[in-house]
Parts: sequence; C-alpha cells; structure tokens
Amino acid sequence: MLYSLLVVGVFTFLTAVFILPILLIVFTLKKVIHGLCTTFAHQSKKGLVMNHIPVLREAVQKYISLGSGDVVVDATLGLGGHASDMAAAVGEKGRVIAFDQDERNLVEAKKRLESYGNVTFVHSNFRHLKNRISELGIDSIDAILFDLGLSSPHVDDPERGFSFMKDGPLDMRFDPREDLTAHIVVNTYTEAELTRVFREYGEEPMAKKFAAMICKRRADRTFESTAELANYLSFLIPKKYQKGKSHPATRVFQAIRMEVNAEMEVLEEALDQAFELLKPDGKIVVISYHSIEDRVVKRFFQKLERPELTDEAKLLYQAYGDPLVEKITRKPVVPAAEELEENPRSRSAKLRAYKKI
Repeated sequence: MLYSLLVVGVFTFLTAVFILPILLIVFTLKKVIHGLCTTFAHQSKKGLVMNHIPVLREAVQKYISLGSGDVVVDATLGLGGHASDMAAAVGEKGRVIAFDQDERNLVEAKKRLESYGNVTFVHSNFRHLKNRISELGIDSIDAILFDLGLSSPHVDDPERGFSFMKDGPLDMRFDPREDLTAHIVVNTYTEAELTRVFREYGEEPMAKKFAAMICKRRADRTFESTAELANYLSFLIPKKYQKGKSHPATRVFQAIRMEVNAEMEVLEEALDQAFELLKPDGKIVVISYHSIEDRVVKRFFQKLERPELTDEAKLLYQAYGDPLVEKITRKPVVPAAEELEENPRSRSAKLRAYKKI
C-alpha cells in the first residue's frame, strides 16, 4: 500500500514539474504560430500581398454551386478570396466579373488572381451592376455573390477613417472619388438629420442625445478625427453604464459609414438588378453582418417568394402569384466555432442563398 502511494506521488510530482509545463509551452507555441499565420501578409511572386481570410468560404462555394463555363459576378471583390475559388470553379471556359469601388482593393486582388485568365475587374459601385455587365456584352449571369462586410484594408488602415481603434481622419468612403465624407456628416448635418442617421442605421438608443451633444460641441470646434469623435461619445456615457463588450461609439460609427456610402439604398438597387440579370436556376448568395442589412435582404426576397399580382413587370415571370425565387438556405448560415477562432471578424456574418425560378 505504501509502495503504491509512493509511485502515485512520484508520478504526480513529475507530471506537475515536467509534463504540464511542456504541454503548456506546446499549446502556447501553437497559438502564436496560428496568430502569425493569420495576421501577417504572405509573399507572392510579385511581392507582398495582404493576407485575407474569406468569410464562410465553404458555404459560399456550396450554395453558389458553380460549374465549368458559368458566368459569375463577385459584387464585392475585396482582396479576392472568394473570387479565386470562383475562378477555379468556372474554369477557362467560364468568367468571373469582379466589382470593387476601392482601387486599392483591386490592385491587391489582381496580384492574388494573377494566375487566372478568366477574371474581369470592374472599378465600380455595384449599384451600377446592370450597366457595367451590359457594357461587357453580357446579357445574363449564372450566379452572383454579395459579401457585405468591410474589407480588412478598410478597417486596418487608419487613414480610411473607418475604425475608432486607430486615430485617423473622418472619412469612411469606400470610394475616395465620392464627395460625401464622415467629416461632412458629423460637422454639417442638422441635429434632426444626425438623430435619423444614428437611429435608422445604427439602432442607437441614445441617438437624440448623441446628435444634440455633437451639435453643441461642434459649435465651438469641429470634429476632425475618429479618436476625437469616439472619445467624446465615450465621455457622454458614465463608465458604470458602459455595459457589454462594444465601445459606446460602435453604433454611431456604423451609422455614419452607412450614410456616407448610402449602403442600404445601394443594396436594394443592386439586389433588384441582380435578380433581373440572373438566368432561371441562377443562384444569388448574400452575406450580411448586421441586422439592418440582413432585414433588407430578407424583405427583398420575401417579396419575390410571395409576389404581388399588381406588379406588371413581375407578372411576366409568374403564373397567378407563383414564387419567383426559391430559398436554398432554410435558416441563415453562420460561421462554425473553428472559423470564429481563426477569423473573429466573421462572428456576425449571416449567409442567405436563393435560386431564381
């Protein structure tokens, strides 16, 4: 009995002193290496290319269901992660039409997709989808993807003014060629206009107070930077009332960005044009990242699932109220735990897919 206790004691001691520390070191190294792999850029044949992890990558390819020779549109190219999968799927006989309004994204995506000869790049907002496709001599498409999330360069580059985590100018334009900036919204919109923006696009409970206090403060001096605005909003809320993980400025920054880029108006226009361009049995996949744009997507397709007979244009595609689209995803597809660990920015993503009838 004493011998057994001695053996157990020695084993426990050795485990605590040697084995557990070794396992802890191995686990830590694994996390560090994983972080380096997903954070730093990697090298291509022509130099540095930004690292990019496409959100819901497998689900996109599953539901967009491309075949050899298909013509597909990536309406939100970003850094080209989804487009590279599309280009491989449609093959040499197929074609990928890749839209992005940010020239810097296009430059990086072209590096990533340089080995594919079947990608056409379009420097344009997807609100011009139908016209740009027509200019390419294409009448219809087999599938289209809208990945509505911010691309990494937008968030990571402080000069773009999208994030309050790093100080930068109040800009927030997806396309630097446009005139309206966050600086103009914050410093010139009336109190009523700011209240509307914060409430409609940010669902901000303190929309009216924030709008009033911004107008009061800017009467003395205008807001010039993201940190200045974020710190001021944070100052307005006592620390004991700042609950949850999100910064007090999160909803306001989202609302301003959506106003600057007319995001909801543009999305509705683009969805309508995408439906018109799709061939019968064509697929449309949309990834949204917050409840406001997800509602726009749901409502748009609900109308096509239950079309009104009074709409003469849509009567051409139906018989006595038959649906114009079929829902492929019964519930929105969300990232699995493994993807969330690899890419935390995907946490709010929801994918919905439909097929044109």
